[in-house]
Amino acid sequence: MLVLVAPGQGAQTPGFLTPWLDLPGAADRVAAWSDAIKLDLARYGTTADAEEIRDTAVAQPLLVAAGLLSASALGSTSAFGAVAGHSVGEITAAAIAGVLPEKDALSFVRTRGLGMAEAAAVTETGMAAVLGGDPAVVVAHLEKLGLTPANINGAGQIVAAGTMEQIEALQADKPEGSMKVVPLKVAGAFHTHHMAPAVAELAKAAEALSPADPALKYVSNKDGLVVATGADVVARLVGQVANPVRWDLCMETFAELGVTGIIELSPGGTLTGLAKRALKGVPSVALKTPDDLEKAAALVAELTV
Repeated sequence: MLVLVAPGQGAQTPGFLTPWLDLPGAADRVAAWSDAIKLDLARYGTTADAEEIRDTAVAQPLLVAAGLLSASALGSTSAFGAVAGHSVGEITAAAIAGVLPEKDALSFVRTRGLGMAEAAAVTETGMAAVLGGDPAVVVAHLEKLGLTPANINGAGQIVAAGTMEQIEALQADKPEGSMKVVPLKVAGAFHTHHMAPAVAELAKAAEALSPADPALKYVSNKDGLVVATGADVVARLVGQVANPVRWDLCMETFAELGVTGIIELSPGGTLTGLAKRALKGVPSVALKTPDDLEKAAALVAELTV
């Protein structure tokens, strides 16, 4: 079974959208999305610098737009048995699964980004990845420092979130057995209680949505379960911003479903990297530029013969 995955915040780099806009119809689609959410996605994805696209309110819609463009470039999703996204990538996944129309997904992620940016501005917060170490030891150490294990990603990676003072304390005192602590390019302590104000805004925005049930198996960050109804998908998207991402459980579900290959949407690399360590032997392709579409098509053809 082929699985399609969408990356989360922090995957963006300056100019990463540029080559995707050269694809037929891509620039017009991005322009329409930009008008709909009042954000110049083309500029931010092509000429903006790293600090500009680090802004949560910019990064999140930009990532969903890139994911949708690259998914369209793949062609039909009929070859895929399941879809999932990491954090904001869950909104990309919801659109691909047919739960939300693309414009609704962009509008929803715009609300999400603005709400989370506003919540992050209350206190100076951040996130850092802890690489290596026994998960139980790492989690206990984070909790001792007052940090939240916001992303339990599997493959020896747990992302801590909290105030910048707490992040600095973690860098000075890493968990026993861990290799290193890497600060992330995000602007807040996402998936923690610091994001609670954004939940209320998203809940209000969700009332205007009319979600359909997923056309593909939709694997949720909350607990790695396959979600059967559109209403449940949206409810989980709302609560997700203030609760941990369990990507480790998502990958366990991929294995249980019989994953045979993984393709990661633009800007790919992070999730396929985790899969190579946690799902050894499962082939994968990360869509970094349109040049990778040929490799993705070859993998799809190989696994759907």
